[in-house]
Amino acid sequence: MEKQRFDSLGLSAEILKAVAKLGYEEATPIQSAAIPVLLAGGDIVGQSQTGSGKTAAFSIPAIEKVDPDLKAVQVLVLCPTRELAEQVAAEIHQLTSFKRGISAVPIYGGASYDRQLFELRKGTQIVIGTPGRLMDHLERGTLKLDQLKVVILDEADRMLDMGFRDDIARILESAPEERQTVFFSATLSREIRDLINRHSRDPQTVAIERKDVTAPAIDQWFYEVMPRFKTQALVRLVDYHGFHLGIIFCNTQRMVDDLADALLAQGFSADRLHGGISQAQRTRVMNKFRNSEFEFLVATDVAARGIDVDHLEVVINYDLPPDPEDYVHRIGRTGRAGRKGMAATLVSGRDLYKIQYLEKFTRSKIRRGIIPSAEEIEGRKSELLAGKVRTLLESGEFTPQGSLVEQLLEEGFQSTEICSALFAMLLGQTGSAAAPAQHPAAPEQPKPAKRENHGPATEEELGEFGGRRGPRRPDRDEKPPFAKKQGFKKGFKKPFGKPSRRG
Repeated sequence: MEKQRFDSLGLSAEILKAVAKLGYEEATPIQSAAIPVLLAGGDIVGQSQTGSGKTAAFSIPAIEKVDPDLKAVQVLVLCPTRELAEQVAAEIHQLTSFKRGISAVPIYGGASYDRQLFELRKGTQIVIGTPGRLMDHLERGTLKLDQLKVVILDEADRMLDMGFRDDIARILESAPEERQTVFFSATLSREIRDLINRHSRDPQTVAIERKDVTAPAIDQWFYEVMPRFKTQALVRLVDYHGFHLGIIFCNTQRMVDDLADALLAQGFSADRLHGGISQAQRTRVMNKFRNSEFEFLVATDVAARGIDVDHLEVVINYDLPPDPEDYVHRIGRTGRAGRKGMAATLVSGRDLYKIQYLEKFTRSKIRRGIIPSAEEIEGRKSELLAGKVRTLLESGEFTPQGSLVEQLLEEGFQSTEICSALFAMLLGQTGSAAAPAQHPAAPEQPKPAKRENHGPATEEELGEFGGRRGPRRPDRDEKPPFAKKQGFKKGFKKPFGKPSRRG
């Protein structure tokens, strides 16, 4: 499907103005394919991956169908998680910024009923919610669907995996038969096809090939590290590359808390996000992260699909996710809007064999990286500092300190000694005379049982990658040493097993 300009899709002036304000001129392939069909009133089954612009693909035509004078629910969007509901609601708010009289509200569990009841009674036209809370409002009689025009199921496969099949069926049965029904799903299982056949009318399938939605701007790397030295390896990667804004994903709430505490103890600016945190606190954390008030967000997959932050430099998989689709959703947080991004995955043991499957699933190359040594990190810091000083000298934009320099020279110090002392101060290398500066020892990965302090890892313990700069960029034909095909299959369950709900 060829991309089209938004002004060629038959959209209203208000929507075009909102799209222009967001900085978009050209629609993505899924938007170019879906918007005309939805504007014409047809049902759709859309297959598209994260980062493809599917939210705007169903939101724009749905907004165009809303009657601002009718104070009743006219559009209903079902989402699997609270975070995704918030993200969709935020995008709809931006798209309706020039549409007077149209309001949208997210409805999900863990949030105040009073606020949701107030918005519903006020007559909001667009509701974005999770199936469980929507069913709750339907049973209470506080959500009425008699004026519903469009119902949208975003990430339908995910909702079925989470056990919402019955709730979804009851919600669809409560909606008017003449409504427009939209399904968006990364996969089309038998269950989803059954749902589509029961609750839609002659839907048109709009599928975007994976090559249209992969993120070529993302450099993907994996690093083999012993489990107890993961934290130290992570710190070294961050220090070497100088990352200042990133997301670190873990598979369990316990690991998120332990890793966030470990990073804070190391002096990093970090916070956490998982399903065990109250909704109010999660909202505060996300707002702070969007405003770059701290550097690293440690999160579970519960938060993976709801995070949308500009200028994200890196996504680090501290734990490899159990589902390959979760991997795609994680790394899709970086490298957006044509920006460069990096995804790093720490692996050990059997997880190493899963990298080959991920390459096939994502149709992309995940290259083997090298954990930088402590000496390389110090060398990198010195290079960066020398570069900054060189730039400053060339620009001449600094206040001369001739009197201080002359005073030290008169006291018998050599110019090279003075410069060396200043560099050593800036690099934090002013300790014992001859001892080279060492990278601070990071705490090892916490264990559920009794914790033991093994001390900082040696270069050998960090793996064969210890003595090389990371990430190493191998030749194109270099292949990582994978196990035989039957070896990596053994570690998967169709293909990674059920998505984890521990977050």
